[in-house]
Amino acid sequence: MTGRLDAFTFPGPAGVLEGLWKDAAAPRAGTAVVAHPHPLHGGTLHNKVVYRAAQALGEAGWATLRFHFRGVGLSEGRHDGGRGETDDFRAAMEEALRRGGPPLLAAGFSFGSAVALRASAGDSRVVARIAIGLPVATESGRDVPPVVPPALFVTGEKDAYGPPELLARFVGDSGQIVIVPGADHFFEGHLARLQEAIAGFLSGLPRLAQTGPAR
Repeated sequence: MTGRLDAFTFPGPAGVLEGLWKDAAAPRAGTAVVAHPHPLHGGTLHNKVVYRAAQALGEAGWATLRFHFRGVGLSEGRHDGGRGETDDFRAAMEEALRRGGPPLLAAGFSFGSAVALRASAGDSRVVARIAIGLPVATESGRDVPPVVPPALFVTGEKDAYGPPELLARFVGDSGQIVIVPGADHFFEGHLARLQEAIAGFLSGLPRLAQTGPAR
């Protein structure tokens, strides 16, 4: 049974943020926030990679919150080069916990993956992380803090923004890396393989103690 889809706005540090919430299919595993790619390059919460990630999470029992960074869609404010967007992600985590309760998972694609890792660093409520196409070869991927496992990193074999060799250097032994053969940064023609990688990672996570929604 698929979960209910709810479009809404919630408070952010630069004004309201536009979100899309989907309840988890039973049995419930937790709550996830999924961030979209670079706002100045057409990134939105409707991006195909973001949608597939949310779909995999939902099928594994995770309620999901996709949202628009400041200045995108109905979200207020202006692009802030990743700094303000990190605060946007933290606001999204608070909203996700309010609606769905812990445990919490932080995820994102491209620019959104770097933001998710920055925003969730040091937050003990976050029990797992998923970074898709982490742009380690670009400005967006600089100064991403070390990651605490469990964490999944998915990249394309031909990803120019997150080359597998640079990603491996960044990740070390702090996470699981899946390299999708033949895929570029956008996983065009390889979205099913991306979704399978996420599903496999989620199936290996321990079933953690959960509490109900905090509303």
